[in-house]
Amino acid sequence: QVQLVESGGGLVQAGGSLRLSCAASGHTFSSYTMGWFRQAPGKEREFVAAISWSTYYADSLKGRFAISRDNAKNTVYLQMNSLKPEDTAVYYCAARRGLYSGSFYTDEQYDYWGQGTQVTVSS
Repeated sequence: QVQLVESGGGLVQAGGSLRLSCAASGHTFSSYTMGWFRQAPGKEREFVAAISWSTYYADSLKGRFAISRDNAKNTVYLQMNSLKPEDTAVYYCAARRGLYSGSFYTDEQYDYWGQGTQVTVSS
């Protein structure tokens, strides 16, 4: 059973930074594509970033967010800088079997999900 546990969310002022972590267990982490999504109140869940053979980002977040992974620790990270109030959302970690030359931008393309971590950015 694959398990994903996010951490690192919290309350931060606009302009600040946070680093989210997603600890994975129950699978060969290094052979999975990992993604981050977010869902703001009243909105659909949206793609944030993914890492497979390369890294991929939502166009609106390029330059502020960075995804990385540490296969030795079975952990994927999301570094978020210059945070804005509109970044407020629940952030979810997701996993998809396999590594690919392209990315996956929709919910249904991922096999496993974490429970989410709340990020709140105050103005």
